[in-house]
Amino acid sequence: MPEVALSQGTIRYRDEGSGHPVVFVHGALVDGRLWEPVVERLLPDFRCVVPDWPLGAHRIAMPPDADFSPTGLADLIAELLDALDLRSVTLVGNDTGGGLCQLVVTRSPGRIGRLVLTDCDAFRNFPPAMFRGLVLAARAGVLTAAVQPLRLAPLRRLPFAYGWLTARKLPAELLDSWVAPFFADAGVRRDVRRLFAGIERNALLDNSARLREFNRPVLIAWANEDPFFPLDHAYRLARIFPDARVVEVPDARAFISLDQPERLAELLREFAA
Repeated sequence: MPEVALSQGTIRYRDEGSGHPVVFVHGALVDGRLWEPVVERLLPDFRCVVPDWPLGAHRIAMPPDADFSPTGLADLIAELLDALDLRSVTLVGNDTGGGLCQLVVTRSPGRIGRLVLTDCDAFRNFPPAMFRGLVLAARAGVLTAAVQPLRLAPLRRLPFAYGWLTARKLPAELLDSWVAPFFADAGVRRDVRRLFAGIERNALLDNSARLREFNRPVLIAWANEDPFFPLDHAYRLARIFPDARVVEVPDARAFISLDQPERLAELLREFAA
């Protein structure tokens, strides 16, 4: 994978295809592989840029002074768009990454032509209730101890981990790849602690009124069986953006790209064409 050196640190990314650029933003404790089934279906019609953002499953630790606040991470996304000189981007976010995308379009919208939000943090659901213990553990300095159960493969499929994020069983190899960096690299563990400790629960709620300023097209593709991200939030977001529509995706949960890759790719192709 190529790498790009940004002011906050180095980001690995996948850059394939040609045409209109689509940039993907995953959430916490996963990497760009979350989007693979969708990207495979979009190539070669689009240029797909899939970074491994420093959100817990990355393999290049950030410097100790990197800004892991929500706004700092949003600025990192915008800086990558600048560094790669991407224009009229379709920005696609999921989970924590969707929350960060909401900050990007209000802070640095210049290179973004369209926005796609799949099930993600919004308003005061940042993070969802079941994962707020990670924030408390990070602030108390005991996050590594709290995450220790993920060393055991069966426990990764429990609701407090990855178990309820998809409607289908995730491959063991994929789960292995997501947890390995945390246990293998002290720098990544430091990054994850700073990520969760820096989450400000009202950051997205405070930003929500400014979403009215983003007057470009917005697609909100939301699973209607998601236990973490309420479907009502999709419609609340759509009422704020000046030009937005909601598409409900059945038989899926938070990770729509893994549960319904064909449907999501179809929606993206139509929306970004």
